[in-house]
Amino acid sequence: MNALRLTPVILSLLLLGAHFFRTGQLLLPVLFVLLALTLFVRHRWVPRILQLVLVLGTLEWLWTLYTLILIRMAHGQPWTRLAIILGAIALLTALSGLVFRTRALKARYKSSAGAMI
Repeated sequence: MNALRLTPVILSLLLLGAHFFRTGQLLLPVLFVLLALTLFVRHRWVPRILQLVLVLGTLEWLWTLYTLILIRMAHGQPWTRLAIILGAIALLTALSGLVFRTRALKARYKSSAGAMI
């Protein structure tokens, strides 16, 4: 059941990896796959690191969205669909970190109930 709860995190990490792979970077996609594999490690630092990465990933998606909208507007091309798609991906990435707030995942990663993750 935890695998289902972690699906948004895995999807967000893989999308970030694909995003950077498309730009020609090879190290970052490998890093994102390795980060997804850390989900198998049951330590308190795993959710914290992944939440930080997801926040930074959200900022990357928003920066990409902003940049691509400016480019499309400068060329007189439509940008609404682009904004909807990348906005949805940014939202997915941002909300993915919240899965670690569930009782089951707090227990899995040995987080105390009162600790802020």
